[in-house]
Amino acid sequence: MVVVMQEGATEEEVQYVINRLMGMGFDIHRSTGARHTVLGAVGAKVDFDTRDIELLGGVEEVLRITAPYKLASRHFRPEGTIVTLGRGIAIGGEELVVMAGPCSVESAEQIDTIAASVAASGARILRGGAFKPRTSPYSFQGIGQQGLQLLRQAGDKHNLSVVSEVMDHTQIPQMIDYVDMLQVGARNMQNYNLLKELGKVAKPVLLKRGISATIEELLLSAEYIMAGGNYNVVLCERGIRTFDSYLRNTLDIAAIPVIKKLSHLPIVVDPSHGTGLRDKVAPMARAAVAAGADGLLIEVHNDPEKALSDGAQSLFPEQFEKLMKELRVIAPAVSRRL
Repeated sequence: MVVVMQEGATEEEVQYVINRLMGMGFDIHRSTGARHTVLGAVGAKVDFDTRDIELLGGVEEVLRITAPYKLASRHFRPEGTIVTLGRGIAIGGEELVVMAGPCSVESAEQIDTIAASVAASGARILRGGAFKPRTSPYSFQGIGQQGLQLLRQAGDKHNLSVVSEVMDHTQIPQMIDYVDMLQVGARNMQNYNLLKELGKVAKPVLLKRGISATIEELLLSAEYIMAGGNYNVVLCERGIRTFDSYLRNTLDIAAIPVIKKLSHLPIVVDPSHGTGLRDKVAPMARAAVAAGADGLLIEVHNDPEKALSDGAQSLFPEQFEKLMKELRVIAPAVSRRL
C-alpha cells in the first residue's frame, strides 16, 4: 500500500499516519518528493479498510499496490528516482550517463590507458571487474584486491567514478572503500543473501537482470535491496537467453519502456553482454538511448584481441569515441544530454 500525503502536510500529520500504519503491522518506507511525502507500507497481512487511512489528517490518497514489488513500484516515487554518485553524476536525470572500461582489470598500465581514453571520450564512470564470475573454473577470475586498488587509482586520476562487481556478501567490506557503485551481476540477481546485505550499505547498487529472469523477477530483486533501506538502485538490462543462438544474448530493448512504466528506478543498458559481438554493440547502444535508457554500460579495451576476458565484445577506444559522437546526436532527440 502507498499513502500519498497532501502537499503541505505537517510533520505531525505524517508521523501520526506512520504510527497508525505501524500499529496495523506495516513496515514503513518514507519517500519525500518535491511536493509530496509518500509512505510505502509493506508487510502486513491483515485485512483493512483503506478509508480508515484516507480520513486521517494530511492524507491525500491511499493506493493498494497489487504488484508484489511495493518500493520499486512507480507509485512509490511517481516523479522517478535519481541516483547520485558524486563528481556531479546523476543517473535517472537529464544526463545520459555512460559507464565504460574493460571486462577485467589486468594491469596498472591497461586500466590507466583505458580510463584515460574513455574519460576523454565523455564517459563518467569507469567499469572493470576485480572479481570475475566465469562459466568455466579454468577461465581468468580477476586479480582481486589489487584490481580494486588499480581501479580506484585510475578513476581518481581521470576524474571517473568507479563501478565493479561484487560476487558475495563477504566481499562488501573489502570493496566498499574502493568503489562508488557496487554491481550485482546477472548470475547473482537472485542471490538473496547478497541483496539483503546490499540493502544495508550506503552505496548505490547496479543490479543486472538475470540471464533468464522476467522483468517482475528483476524488480523483486531490487525490492530486496530497497526493503533493507538502500533506495539507490539502478537496474541494468543486459540481454536474456532465448532460443536464438546467433548472439550471446537477446538484448530486450522493450524492457526499457516497460520498466519505466512499472518502476521509478533508473535503467541502464549493457549492449556488450547483450550482444557479445563488437560490431553489434554500437547499433544496440544507439537503440537503447532512443528507447529511453538512462545510461549505458560498455566494455572498452585498448587491445581487445589480447583481452583476458570478453575481448570479442569489447570496443576499441576509437570505436567508443565514434559511438559517443553518435550518441550526442541522438540524445537531444529524446530530451537527454551527453
